Amino acid sequence: MRSPDLIDLRCFEAALRLGSLSAAARELGITQQAVSARLRGLERLTGGPLVHRSPAGVTPTPDGDALLAWAREVLDAAARLDEGIASLAGGARRTLRIGASQTIAAHRLPGWLLELRRAQLDRGSAPSDVALRTANSTEIVAAVRAGELDLGFIETPDTPDGLGSAVVGRDQMVVAVTPDHPWASLPSVPLTEIAATPLVTREAGSGTRAALDTAIAHLSVPAPPPALVLATEAAVRSAVAQGVAPAVLSELTVRDDVRLGRIVARPLGPVPLRRPFTAVWRGGPSDLSGARRELVALAARA
Repeated sequence: MRSPDLIDLRCFEAALRLGSLSAAARELGITQQAVSARLRGLERLTGGPLVHRSPAGVTPTPDGDALLAWAREVLDAAARLDEGIASLAGGARRTLRIGASQTIAAHRLPGWLLELRRAQLDRGSAPSDVALRTANSTEIVAAVRAGELDLGFIETPDTPDGLGSAVVGRDQMVVAVTPDHPWASLPSVPLTEIAATPLVTREAGSGTRAALDTAIAHLSVPAPPPALVLATEAAVRSAVAQGVAPAVLSELTVRDDVRLGRIVARPLGPVPLRRPFTAVWRGGPSDLSGARRELVALAARA
């Protein structure tokens, strides 16, 4: 029995990840008929159906679920092989697809990428081309799982299951209020008081929201609904400065507003609230190689 070609597995994986043959064809730059033919070829090899086809798209059969897990292992290994060959070839360029949650993307990742570029130039290598996606932590994890990103950086307190991960830093959360707010005169703000107060928050799925929700959950007290839910750190800071309500944010994101006098930042008490910055990728420690491994190491040292 012959083994499937890599293009067979790429067509199969893309069709199930995207939910349709036409979407897989667009991503791979081939025709829908070619994708369908590749799937039929795989089904002949396995001796049974691998996908359910319907007007709504394609979904895996039980055999298809099993093959999908194996196919992703093979495709991940092929990507590592390509990366290794490129490094041996003396600088062949491959776009590094990186995703980062908002705080990291704005305040940490640019410096890490600059250090990576300097290190590559210093040893005479061609700098990596980088495609960057910014989203909340949950969306970054989903994109890494789906193979849409080579490497992700997230801010959630919990490490996602089923992915390789490494903590590359930590971040302190602070309470952001207007200068005339009663909390502005306190040395720190008790977490119990924060838990009882409607706040301006990020959306569910963001690392900023998850860090606060996890801390409050440990108190086992009922918390009121948010005063306002917003999709970006900038929008949250603006709402705080306008006096809508306090917010709990990264100290990195409020530094400029504090310097300008628009916001006062106070630590949480009695124990400071910190969260990890974590790199995530598909596979385990041995699956992190090349420029990805170098970037994670640089981030951890920084």
